[in-house]
Amino acid sequence: MNATEIDMSTTVRVVDIIEATTVDGPGFRTSIYFAGCGHNCPGCHNPSTWDFSSGRDMMFKEIMEVIRRNGFNVTFSGGDPVYQAEKLIPLAELIKKMGLTIWCYTGFTYEALLSDSSASHLLSLIDVLVDGPFIASLKDTDLIFRGSSNQRLIDTARSTRERIELWQPEF
Repeated sequence: MNATEIDMSTTVRVVDIIEATTVDGPGFRTSIYFAGCGHNCPGCHNPSTWDFSSGRDMMFKEIMEVIRRNGFNVTFSGGDPVYQAEKLIPLAELIKKMGLTIWCYTGFTYEALLSDSSASHLLSLIDVLVDGPFIASLKDTDLIFRGSSNQRLIDTARSTRERIELWQPEF
């Protein structure tokens, strides 16, 4: 499917969109917080996004208007966006067509996502995956772009099933 065939009236469940944030990846970003998470990590900083019915349905058209308006790279967060992986694939394709990068936060591990066809397809469109559940006992405020030391910043383009390559900051 190419961008001209994507139904812009398709909806995904969104709790919030934060423009010009600098905490969900490098530089200014548009962070989209998707509804729903089954991980329920103790100490999570976004428990209000766990409910799959929280937020509202937003059309791709509405989301893309925000992204186009500011032109920042994009972060998928939540909740856990991977629960909506199949629906997010065409949205991610639109974002990539604009030449923007996508980071994605998930409580699932990279390895687990590779075994799911929709999640694996979404991974192919993600530049950096921040994987793994938040574990309060491993919380480390010195880490960049993640909350606990078990979470990895995975460079998905350079990673394979056999070898995971971590993202390295350029600053």
